[in-house]
Amino acid sequence: MPYNFTVSPDFTPDHLSGWYIFNTWLQKALGEAVHLEMYNDFKTQRDAIEAGKVDLIYANPYDASMLVREKGFTALVKPKGESDEATIAVNANNPTKSVEDLEAGVKVAITNDPDVHMMGLIMLEPADLNSANIQLNIRDNYIMVAKDLLRGESDVGIFLAEAFDNLSSVVKNQLRVLVNSQIHVIHHSLMLGPALAAKQEILLQALMDMMEDEKGQGVLKSLGFSGWEPVDQENTEFMIDLMDTLMV
Repeated sequence: MPYNFTVSPDFTPDHLSGWYIFNTWLQKALGEAVHLEMYNDFKTQRDAIEAGKVDLIYANPYDASMLVREKGFTALVKPKGESDEATIAVNANNPTKSVEDLEAGVKVAITNDPDVHMMGLIMLEPADLNSANIQLNIRDNYIMVAKDLLRGESDVGIFLAEAFDNLSSVVKNQLRVLVNSQIHVIHHSLMLGPALAAKQEILLQALMDMMEDEKGQGVLKSLGFSGWEPVDQENTEFMIDLMDTLMV
């Protein structure tokens, strides 16, 4: 039976092929068969985790608490120099100049990406806005969030900052950023489940060596990463505690 690997559904679509390339590299590094299963949404992926169908995951920070504290996963690495941040933007023709100018009833386009959803709602608090007094328009991905703004179907869009930055220049030129989060310590992590615990040191070393190997560098480039950096247990626990605090 192969091990099962999955990726948080909020990955940038441009890097879909990169994860399949990484999975091929992963099998060679581990000397084991690994099946990459992509899930269309967070609920389906969490159901698979609950059913024990995930052995390795590139996980979003929202799910880190459940994975570590309930399922016995260990965080190995995070993308080098990367953190999860949120961007709030409007149509460039929208007269709104700041979050504080927004009023109750505003239509907000957003995805089901849980950590970005949380950060975005926190960033709306200066305008006394919350999930009870705004209209949430849930979209499948950040491209659809941008289209909502361009079509005038939503007033405000909440993006993963990386996803906003990866929009085409044609689209970005028609949007205007109101605010970017600056939390810095929230990030996705590659997490290893109990079934692969014995492979932890082998995989960690292989991941660190990727930056020194020409083929490894090519795999990293396909993911949009410059490299990996180790994540220790203390930093993971700190991030989990912070996420728990922010979600209260």
